[in-house]
Amino acid sequence: MPFSPCRVTIKDVMKRSHFTEYLQNDYDLVTNDVEDIRTGVLLKKSTGTEVEIRNGIPRFVPSENYGNSFGFQWNQFKKTQLDSAVGLPLTENRFLKSTRWTPEELKGKKVLEVGSGAGRFTEIFVKYGAKLVSFDYSEAVEANWSSNGGKGEFLLFQGDLYSIPFPDESFDYVFCYGVLQHTPDPDRAYQAILKKLKPGGKISIDYYLKTLRPSPWSTPKYFWRPLTKRLKPESLFKIISFYIPLWLPIDTFLRRIPKLGGALLTLMLIPCWNYVGLGLNRKQRLEWAILDTFDALSPAYDYPKTLNQVRQMVSSPANGKVEVFYGSNGVVANVQKLP
Repeated sequence: MPFSPCRVTIKDVMKRSHFTEYLQNDYDLVTNDVEDIRTGVLLKKSTGTEVEIRNGIPRFVPSENYGNSFGFQWNQFKKTQLDSAVGLPLTENRFLKSTRWTPEELKGKKVLEVGSGAGRFTEIFVKYGAKLVSFDYSEAVEANWSSNGGKGEFLLFQGDLYSIPFPDESFDYVFCYGVLQHTPDPDRAYQAILKKLKPGGKISIDYYLKTLRPSPWSTPKYFWRPLTKRLKPESLFKIISFYIPLWLPIDTFLRRIPKLGGALLTLMLIPCWNYVGLGLNRKQRLEWAILDTFDALSPAYDYPKTLNQVRQMVSSPANGKVEVFYGSNGVVANVQKLP
């Protein structure tokens, strides 16, 4: 299979050392690239299955899949939520508060990041010096690679969390935020990523909170989702991009009215992810509102759980220390496997 060698930048390539460390046992590499790899094919030794390498990223899944809306949104908003672009440590603070991991313990450790999106947490792992393997089901990998490619010890691929192409018990840490509720079977998805964790290793997940109590966040979202999840991403994005700039000032005014404001917003059923109080400037807050309102309304799957349901999902005889608490996107679960 011929490939034409071409001039590349460091962001365009997969390090050959990463192929050797993570993939060589199960795959042969076909490429004309002399050193690091921009284009080529991985051939699975046991089956002959071909995996395309495009722009330095192995593609274990087709480009078109149930994660299309995420690929669309993150390539529209490549840097919107990256701390390096925002100028505030919002993602880093959330990461440290939720995982309760430290930069020191992550340095040099093998980390699997499940569902990287545009790379807001990827940036943190790279900063801390982890040996990071990250993937997303969607074309969001392009956005992540454009910001984080070529930095540190970082391998990125496009893949399916139900079929992760590495042996079980390969990683010291597994990290999965904003993902499991958007899969067809969240409980099976959790078990699939847990298998990749070494004995004694740590996993941190977050999960959308299921609540019967009306709120200006969940009530409008789940009222409209039966319709919006069926719209083409481009069409939904146009609708949100039109009304959010008009509605955001009104929403902001109402949110600042104690108790009554939240009740009114709940009754109005107008979805708006308005981050008042985060320290964002007006332009940033508008961009975040459009992005996260789209993120709430567009996914094919959205299965929230109560705290007790999350606790039940992560329960296992292999667990050592377990913490399940309210935080991050709703509920956080931190688990350390028994040695």
